[in-house]
Amino acid sequence: MAISITRWDSAEHLKTEEDIQLYLEACLEEAEDDPALIIHALGVVARAKNMSQLSRDTGLSREGLYKALSPDGNPTFSTIAEVTKALGFKLTIQPTP
Repeated sequence: MAISITRWDSAEHLKTEEDIQLYLEACLEEAEDDPALIIHALGVVARAKNMSQLSRDTGLSREGLYKALSPDGNPTFSTIAEVTKALGFKLTIQPTP
């Protein structure tokens, strides 16, 4: 009997605002000095919340968002700020312990 597997997609499991917040917090904690992981996490949340709606909320094209939040993307700080705001979050800065 052949084993059937499917690709894991975190976006499919982010059902509530609490799920999304906990996911982002975990990714930020894990990322430390890896901005690519933070960008990836924002992309996952964007897909979970509806990329088309995010496009309308930010004024950025859907294709541009996919590109900016892809593994090869290099979004500007203003793009990250707009995406974060449209997702219902705010960027903050805290001192390191």
